[in-house]
Amino acid sequence: MGPPGETPPAAGGRRAIVIGASSGIGAALVRQLAAEGWRVAALARRAGELEALRAACADDCARSGGTVLARAHDVTDVAAVPALFEELVRELGGLDLFVYAAGVMPAVGPQEFDTEKDLSTLAVNLGGCVAWLNPTANLFRTQRAGTIVGISSVAGERGRTGSPVYCTSKAGMTTYLEALRNRLADSGVQVCTIKPGFVETAMMAGVERRLWVITPQAAARRVLRAAHRHVNTRYVPMRWWWVMAVVRAIPSFVFSKLRV
Repeated sequence: MGPPGETPPAAGGRRAIVIGASSGIGAALVRQLAAEGWRVAALARRAGELEALRAACADDCARSGGTVLARAHDVTDVAAVPALFEELVRELGGLDLFVYAAGVMPAVGPQEFDTEKDLSTLAVNLGGCVAWLNPTANLFRTQRAGTIVGISSVAGERGRTGSPVYCTSKAGMTTYLEALRNRLADSGVQVCTIKPGFVETAMMAGVERRLWVITPQAAARRVLRAAHRHVNTRYVPMRWWWVMAVVRAIPSFVFSKLRV
């Protein structure tokens, strides 16, 4: 099966699962894939928003022949993943593309050290990612085809004082995706790491000093273009590559004084 953006196969169609589909980049990805004729399973914790998304895709699906399946799922319920994954693959008739776009970034006070909040962030951003990508990677390995996309973040490049565990979760996700890419290198499987900057989502509502903010729709177009081109890592938008190159070069004793 071809990656996003290619001409659809004559039969069977392109099949995708998007985790974290109720809003932001995830929802924008579902809408774009549905408009291109994909059969998409859209998963998120909020059932009402998923149903609204499915309804919003109805006209596009009628024109393109695409389908949106909505399933409510909490990514921290890792025990439910194996059976749910198999069920979705059966309903879709196979799988060609998997996107993990779920993520949380709770506000953290400057003097706050909340273990429960920190562990819940890791459970969503990293634990859920591992729980879903492991069976996906194994399926793609056996069929020797498929594309995995993980929505990480530029925040994972350095340990920032403002969101220590969010940064940690995204750094861990980036490393895990790289490890999967290396493990699957001889299996015909593509693993694409996306590192967005500021995207106009609910997660960014309380963030100050935002630079180069783009819409979820613009981000989704760049994500699927990167997947289509078999890119290993893509900053969204690309200008963040230059910014992060500078940020990574800042010595730790200087970076610690920036209070970012």
